[in-house]
Amino acid sequence: MSWKNKIRAVFQQGNTHEIERGCGHTIKSHGLSVARIHIHDWLILLLLVVIAIVLNVIGPFHRFVGKDMMTDLKYPMKDNTVPAWSIPLYAVLLPIIIFVFIYLRRKDVYDLHHSILGILFAILITAVVTEAIKNGVGRPRPDFFWRCFPDGKDEYDRWGNVKCHGKESDIKEGHKSFPSGHTSASFAGLGFLSLYLAGKIKAFDRRGHIAKLCIVFLPLLMASLVGVSRVDDYWHHWQDVFAGGLIGLFVAAFCYLQFFPAPYHTEGWGPYAYFRAVEEVRVSRQHATPTNGGVEVEHSEVQLNQQSGTTTIAFEDVENGRI
Repeated sequence: MSWKNKIRAVFQQGNTHEIERGCGHTIKSHGLSVARIHIHDWLILLLLVVIAIVLNVIGPFHRFVGKDMMTDLKYPMKDNTVPAWSIPLYAVLLPIIIFVFIYLRRKDVYDLHHSILGILFAILITAVVTEAIKNGVGRPRPDFFWRCFPDGKDEYDRWGNVKCHGKESDIKEGHKSFPSGHTSASFAGLGFLSLYLAGKIKAFDRRGHIAKLCIVFLPLLMASLVGVSRVDDYWHHWQDVFAGGLIGLFVAAFCYLQFFPAPYHTEGWGPYAYFRAVEEVRVSRQHATPTNGGVEVEHSEVQLNQQSGTTTIAFEDVENGRI
């Protein structure tokens, strides 16, 4: 066996022929139907975008910050090693590119649609939760002193609370340390990708191929390094990063399991809707009986559907799990 075949055998998933062909449901044939069935989910996504924007615009709670607390808040102000604009690129766009690549291989619109919808939900739910907690807690960042007193001259009121005279935008950001938004978003998007890859390559098939785990851990390593950069840049305390990572992973796992079996499941390489579609085909074939050299379908409804070029059972019933 050549080395290429050996590598292919290591990452082979179940029935190769069936997986390569998918279930014959492509974007062209069933994409519109899938999107129509999940129209409410897409509308909720838009609502989450609006909520996240509103939470980001409103100001956070200004927690009491006394002079004796400044010892841990005098770290220098630095630029972000990982800028905010890059988060959608590596946490959303990169996974979607991988989803599209797998779709081009399998031609399974269920897998493509549900993976994109799932990761968008993971990112947006995480963003809403993170921003809400940020505003509610109002924890000062490690560089809060220089945000509050850019000239280095600190001032306090009669209760001992800070009287900031820095830029309003810097002070606002200075009260949004807990939890880390970069970290939570990174673990939401890349954590979802890690679960997706674990299912696709059957990382937990009990065959002991450690190389598969390296692929699964790679997105998590990327997310972890983003979290480390937030501490190194003095934008967050380590507790902020730890909490952000937990939030991102928690939401990613819940969103993933809405559409896909757990990665360790024997059918973890495909979405639930795919297996329902395969079952649809199986049931359709069982309803057909050979007669006079041809095929006679037992149910008139099935005959009508075949004549009109549609599937045997209503597509909406298959997708919604009513069959």
